[in-house]
Amino acid sequence: MRITERTYLDTYIQSIGHKIPTLIKNFDFSENSGGFEFLTKASAVYSSNIEGNSIDLNSYMNYEMNKDKFKVGREIEEIEDLIEAYEFAQSTILNEKNLLNCHKIFSDTLLIRSKRGRYRFEQVGVFGKSGLAYMAVEPEYVEREMKLLFQDVGELISSDLNEMEVFYFASLIHLRFAHIHPFRDGNGRAARLMEKWFLTEKLGRNFWKISSEEYYKNNQATYYETINLGVNFYELDYNKCLGFLEMLPNCLK
Repeated sequence: MRITERTYLDTYIQSIGHKIPTLIKNFDFSENSGGFEFLTKASAVYSSNIEGNSIDLNSYMNYEMNKDKFKVGREIEEIEDLIEAYEFAQSTILNEKNLLNCHKIFSDTLLIRSKRGRYRFEQVGVFGKSGLAYMAVEPEYVEREMKLLFQDVGELISSDLNEMEVFYFASLIHLRFAHIHPFRDGNGRAARLMEKWFLTEKLGRNFWKISSEEYYKNNQATYYETINLGVNFYELDYNKCLGFLEMLPNCLK
């Protein structure tokens, strides 16, 4: 699967893509929806929540206002590291080197130093309540798959795309990244960050404000169900990807 392929684009446009220009037009990008700094923190909190962090946005913002009265725990540090990674992304271009640096920043509490900002050397799977749900590509092929992914991302960034196409490819980047699962830990956080990073590369800085992480958190069951397209990397059925691709535009509603 190469993300530059437009195999599902026509079906995507018919199902939800045609609504995207209107959804963008009606989306509140003003400060009334929250300041840029606040929305960045919210993105990091919700993305962390998806991975099991128990600190909700209200609790985190109260901690921010009263840091001297709170003991800083691992979960707070995890969120603050992810905020720092978002801020780094907001000031740099999307490429492989910068994505690896983001992972190095936000995985400080997740991984030992030698595994931060580096592709994994281990075989990893995704496990659910009933056991193994997905087996990712073998570690010896991770770098190859990521080189191909970023080759395609670079091509898309340099291409003239309309709003419907940008959202379509952003979701495919998210999906493909999650399926490669290039890191020992932090893959979900990186995939959601990369999706939004691509949107802003193509549509402008204001798109850091969209609440995609919150939408995925509030629809977490659907998020996991639709991202699951096969039991392993070699049996992924992208003919079933439309359910996942439809989620990102829905966060504009």
